[in-house]
Amino acid sequence: MRQLLVVGGGIGGLAAALAAARAGWQARLLEQAPVFSEVGAGLQMGPNVTRRLRDWGLLEAAQTLACRPEALVACDARTGAELARLPLGDAFESRYGAPYLTIARADLHSVLLQSLRGAEVSLEAGRRVTDWVAGEGDSAPGVAVRLDSSAQPVSAGPAGDALVGADGLWSALRQSLLGDGLPQPSNHVAYRGLVPLDDQVPGGVHLAREVTAWLGPHLHAVSYPVRGGRALNVVCVVEQTIDGHAQGWDLPGTSARLMAATGSVGGPLRELLQAVPAWGLWVLHDRPPVAGPQQMARGCVALLGDAAHPMRPYLAQGAAMALEDADELGRSLALVSARIADVPQALQNYALARWQRVARVQRRSLRNGTIFHASGPLRLGRDLALRSLGARIMDLPWLYGG
Repeated sequence: MRQLLVVGGGIGGLAAALAAARAGWQARLLEQAPVFSEVGAGLQMGPNVTRRLRDWGLLEAAQTLACRPEALVACDARTGAELARLPLGDAFESRYGAPYLTIARADLHSVLLQSLRGAEVSLEAGRRVTDWVAGEGDSAPGVAVRLDSSAQPVSAGPAGDALVGADGLWSALRQSLLGDGLPQPSNHVAYRGLVPLDDQVPGGVHLAREVTAWLGPHLHAVSYPVRGGRALNVVCVVEQTIDGHAQGWDLPGTSARLMAATGSVGGPLRELLQAVPAWGLWVLHDRPPVAGPQQMARGCVALLGDAAHPMRPYLAQGAAMALEDADELGRSLALVSARIADVPQALQNYALARWQRVARVQRRSLRNGTIFHASGPLRLGRDLALRSLGARIMDLPWLYGG
């Protein structure tokens, strides 16, 4: 049986391992943390994601932990006035053949992790991969990795027929494959927190049923229910400079720093931000949109998710693109199992099928950041367009139908 090495045990890595097992491969998943877990608060799953979860037999399990919002609503961050509304629910599911859900990242991670129990997948925590080497000779495996640990620095590691780097924004495998440097920090900082949904949450009744995007000058916020409706995920992105080269997704944040950056907001959003009991923050980092398939696969090595195409969260598609990647990867690996293609051809097929779509999502996410944070005449034009066209602007058939 062919063996795939997957580096990174987040949502993308778990999905890649599952896709490989479904394609008739054995997957060996290497995670540097001592346990398999997921950080972050919540994520939105459009029909392009839930359709794939259904195909994998995981949608029912995900729905027991998720929420099914009734609408996506755009509001003025300063006044709380509604600008536009896109109905979700049954009509949206009927149009795209799958539901729109919101879920805690840890809950989706647990669903994927549970799906690997009993599959042809080896889960290995505490395995920090630093590099890879190509196999030598006709009988050698296609690729092997090097490991680093406190007990045995830089040692030979597992070998396999192919390698997938799903090791996130700061991917070591990307550096060894492409050598294109670190992602660059932006002046956009995301604060995130969870609020228990009870009578103390301002506007709790309607917020518990909707995805709400609050648009303001140089900032925006998004709120939506998670944990089966027991909590509200709140993310507020502001334009702010954070000292130092801040890495990671869970840096401590302070309410005072956030409130200073959101001085122009009022009404319901101000009350909601004040209701968040504790904030974490991360500094958004960028890479240019993917320029071609060679940036996603070379030889027997491929990149997936944030390792391949990190993107601003202004289209709520980071995890979605990783899951789409995994789905396409599985189809390409199945070509090897069926002896239709060899490993380099299959991974090239994966990259050719994915790079243009993820580049489009990256570009659209960047564009949304400009629109969401608009001030002056651009803000007035944005608000007029939303009030006039509403759902026609907010609905994205090219994305959700993909």
